[in-house]
Amino acid sequence: MAHLHIRIVEMLQEHNISKNTICRELDIPRGNFNRYCRDEFQRIDANLICKLCEYFDCNVGELIEYIKD
Repeated sequence: MAHLHIRIVEMLQEHNISKNTICRELDIPRGNFNRYCRDEFQRIDANLICKLCEYFDCNVGELIEYIKD
């Protein structure tokens, strides 16, 4: 089955930003953020995606990947 991968970890590494920093700056609960980092989510929060795109100055296609298994 295919799945979505949110490239949060990759984006954090590319921009040299820690999880603590982004969670604090975007007011995101760390537990929820970690689930997104591990692709352990059932639904995607559109507000979170908008915040991340604005923060990383990217579009949705650069942040989310469709992975065929």
